[in-house]
Amino acid sequence: MASRIRQTMDDDLEESHEINVTPFIDVILVLLIIFMVAAPLATVDVNVDLPGSTATPAPRPETPLFLTLKDDLTLAIGNDSVPRPAFAATLDSKTKGDRQTRIFLRADKAVAYGDLMEAMNLLRGAGYLKIALVGLETAPASNAPAPAATGAAAP
Repeated sequence: MASRIRQTMDDDLEESHEINVTPFIDVILVLLIIFMVAAPLATVDVNVDLPGSTATPAPRPETPLFLTLKDDLTLAIGNDSVPRPAFAATLDSKTKGDRQTRIFLRADKAVAYGDLMEAMNLLRGAGYLKIALVGLETAPASNAPAPAATGAAAP
């Protein structure tokens, strides 16, 4: 904090009405560093390598329920791994028995199509028919080559 000392007759110091912002800036910088370290730790998620999609993204609900099929074919509801025999009961407890809840299904790129269909059959067997497939949003390829015509033989 800076102040001026002037020679006055009564030897009183003049009051300074300026705010000292240095401690405030120090506190803000410390909080910034704390949040930079804590933010990645707060976003715990299932590590899955999603394929890309050029579809227009739909609005995300407030609390989506994700079913993840990992590359080792294990299932996870939200962030919790679930054994297949307890799948239906766990899903019912997460949705509070509401079978109209939309389930967001995401699968790793390495998962075969048959394994993805098996997960969808598990959902159907549990009574959940509203399924949304999740993919990474990518830009559409504007210069992609047109598919070649097949079936015509050259003379």
